[in-house]
Amino acid sequence: MINLNYRDSRPIYEQIKDGIRKLVMTGAFSPHERLPSVRELASSLAINPNTIQRAYKELEAEGYIYTTAGKGSFVSDISEVDAGRRERQLKKFEEAAVELMFLGMGAGELKSRIDRLAKDSEGGRAQHDTNFD
Repeated sequence: MINLNYRDSRPIYEQIKDGIRKLVMTGAFSPHERLPSVRELASSLAINPNTIQRAYKELEAEGYIYTTAGKGSFVSDISEVDAGRRERQLKKFEEAAVELMFLGMGAGELKSRIDRLAKDSEGGRAQHDTNFD
């Protein structure tokens, strides 16, 4: 499910993009599964269709989804997603870890946080709700 937070400083299209990306990455959407149409999702979230269109365009540019004319937008096979994105995220992670250690966080504390995130991610895969109502 995509949750919008109107108090969040990020634009709505970014929140939608992040929500769909998370659903794709966690396996809540299967490869080649059809996404809700722009109008369907806009209606269910009560927002302007142009906002959804922008999110879909950016997700397509990043390789998370693809569009087939007259049929809709579909989830890309995760193995086809740009490997460069993984490297960019790892670089950000490393930079954040170095800064956190500089601020006094120990390696053990970082590891326990990663372990907790991994556990939460594994447990949440089966529980993701892809209903957009």
